[in-house]
Amino acid sequence: MRKIIITIDGYSSCGKSTVAKQLARKLDYVYIDSGAMYRAITLYFLQNRIDWTSTPAVVDALKNIHLEFVPNTHTGTADMFLNEENVEHLIREMLVAEKVSEVAAVKEVRDFAVAQQVKMGARKGIVMDGRDIGTVVFPHAELKIFMTADITIRVQRRFKELYAKNPNITIDEVKQNLELRDYIDANREISPLRKAEDAIILDNSHLTMEDQLALVMQWVEDAIMAHSS
Repeated sequence: MRKIIITIDGYSSCGKSTVAKQLARKLDYVYIDSGAMYRAITLYFLQNRIDWTSTPAVVDALKNIHLEFVPNTHTGTADMFLNEENVEHLIREMLVAEKVSEVAAVKEVRDFAVAQQVKMGARKGIVMDGRDIGTVVFPHAELKIFMTADITIRVQRRFKELYAKNPNITIDEVKQNLELRDYIDANREISPLRKAEDAIILDNSHLTMEDQLALVMQWVEDAIMAHSS
């Protein structure tokens, strides 16, 4: 069966990576977490005190960054490696979450990440989620999905995820972080978050994970059939 490129864009904490991983496993495709790439770059900048408002500093720093997805046999997915170090857990910390939208808005950072993402998708058979995958990275992808969900539900999901790691986190902190990220993502000058004209909207506010996967799998089958002739 012909392999295609599937892009999943949308707001923070909509479950993009969850459905992307499920699809990749079910289709035997490669899952690429673009958000993890931006988080890893943000982590490097924070650890090395890089001023991301300085173009020369950013350009120099990017020369020292090597990103790679390494399969994890225990989870069945791939972990983000930064300069040969597994940073999968570090990049999920709140400190990184608070700064990643700022870093991802820097043109040089996006150019760096997009160039790598395009290479990863050259052979097709991939599922990639992010903010600008269907609009910038793969504008000709065979299936584009734009995910959204009610802000209250997104806050609850994100709070539950973070509370397990940090019981001191408050729901107000999570809400403020999500609202700030939404604003930055949607209003940045370079590759703002927006729905591609040919993307299918998936509002999963009240869908179970099983119903969501079944719905998206139908879209995948339709897309493969449409592009097989």
